[in-house]
Amino acid sequence: MNDVHRTAEIARKTGETDIRLTLDLDGQGRGEIATGVGFLDHMLELFTRHALVDLTVACKGDTRVDDHHSTEDVGICLGQAIDRALGNRAGIRRYGHCILPMDETLATCAVDMGGRPYFAWDAAFPTAKVGTFDTELVVDFWQAVCTQGRMNLHVLLHYGRNSHHISEAIFKGLARAIRAAAEPDPRSAAVPSTKGVL
Repeated sequence: MNDVHRTAEIARKTGETDIRLTLDLDGQGRGEIATGVGFLDHMLELFTRHALVDLTVACKGDTRVDDHHSTEDVGICLGQAIDRALGNRAGIRRYGHCILPMDETLATCAVDMGGRPYFAWDAAFPTAKVGTFDTELVVDFWQAVCTQGRMNLHVLLHYGRNSHHISEAIFKGLARAIRAAAEPDPRSAAVPSTKGVL
């Protein structure tokens, strides 16, 4: 891999959302996040810091309806940006995982940047909401990232009592897992597959 930063810019406009997102996989953990959904902003700020990416998100969505379209569509854009920034995926480690504690919560997160989407989720939230945010949207967000990012994404919640902490453990854990998987492998510049392509 060379010294050029792996970046992507996504613009997506539908009848429900208007999103502009930029991503630098080789950033310093800086974020400018304005999704119109306060809890999602908080989670993306955590993600940015722990993935050590630079991320800007500007979303205008139909939050008068609810937070679903904005949350899922930002996930779509983030997944597309990850996929685009990785290019042909040559020279990356490909796999990443993290077992992350967050107070009373413990979550395992694992990813394979192998080019094929597969989503496995075993994490139940004890409450339907964190503030005004529907906790089921955490699942929808990450499923969108997984599909558009062309990755295997697995989340296992071992235990947890607080829905905010569970969400935070998952966002931080996946940030660390994605960071590890997308990192340059100092021992190989090849595509990390016997197929020769991902």
